Amino acid sequence: MERARGDIDCLSRAGLELETFLEEATTSLRRAVPWVSACLGTSDPATGLLTSDRKYGDLRSVDAHDHEFGLLEYGTSEPTAFNALAKAASPAGGVHLAHAGDVQASGRMRQFMAPHFGFGDEARVVFREGDRTWGALALFRGTDDEPFDEADVVFIASLSAAFARGVRTGMLTRIAGTLPASPGGPAVLIVDRAGRLVQRSAHTAARLAELTGGGLEGDPTSSIGALIGAARRYAAGETRTLPRCRIRSANGQWFVLHASPLSGAGDDRAGEVVITIEEARPPEIVPLVVAAFGLTLRERDVTQLVLQGADTKEIAATLHLSSYTVQDHLKAIFVKAAVRSRRELISRIYFDQYVPRMGAELAPSGWFA
Repeated sequence: MERARGDIDCLSRAGLELETFLEEATTSLRRAVPWVSACLGTSDPATGLLTSDRKYGDLRSVDAHDHEFGLLEYGTSEPTAFNALAKAASPAGGVHLAHAGDVQASGRMRQFMAPHFGFGDEARVVFREGDRTWGALALFRGTDDEPFDEADVVFIASLSAAFARGVRTGMLTRIAGTLPASPGGPAVLIVDRAGRLVQRSAHTAARLAELTGGGLEGDPTSSIGALIGAARRYAAGETRTLPRCRIRSANGQWFVLHASPLSGAGDDRAGEVVITIEEARPPEIVPLVVAAFGLTLRERDVTQLVLQGADTKEIAATLHLSSYTVQDHLKAIFVKAAVRSRRELISRIYFDQYVPRMGAELAPSGWFA
């Protein structure tokens, strides 16, 4: 376990591309905590909703029922759900341990994992760094295997910060190239109470193709299922915020997905949910990318002012700091963002959203039309 922990810590600091980090880190983990299958996903740190998933072991060769999983994971609640672990004292948990050996007490295991895959136990960890969650990992064992014990769960909990570091660093290693032309306007799709697509706008297929093109960011099906499940919990009054998440496509473009339950359509239309997919605008992108650099709250404030073109004196006056303190913050920001100047910092943050569209028509909002 100590060797695996050291290996994963080193991998998280190596500046690896996201896919490489996840593959190698999961392989190292398996040497310390054996499993028959594993599912690993990234999540939007602003909402905790899944933005991609990858499967290892036996799950690679079967239909993983991603859409059904998303509905169950975010449409119900239990102690080892990802959103529960994101807020818990420990970022990891095991189903066998959480339910005192009664694995069937978990709705997720009883309704989904056991009947579809024959799993006998599951251990999970969310990738937490401060108050942000960058992803999660689920490990599975068969009915004939020993369940995950307390030592296993404590160990994977100790890997939470390293996985979070590796994921957010991996997101920054791939800069978008030239983006293909996108259809105008948001895409809209409506699913019924059974999760079937019943209506969609003309651009839906193209948007989904952009999200899955190249396969580097995983299949968004589980993310859409998660949004639907969360929207139904909102409709039932179990949550107070309409679900949304940001997903980066394989070519580097950011999209924002919103979900909302439909109402007033009659009993035969109850349970329908509308999903909207649209290109992310700077206010959506900047906080995510800035967070990925691992900046402190004060460094984020300084960065936001740099992006607005403020000089050192203006930043100092706005934040009630001395000019020397601002310079110290800037030095720390440059190191974390791997740049040497304000110009490079601005370029790094906006490169994949502005450069490919330069020369395009501007809308009244100031964003490209």
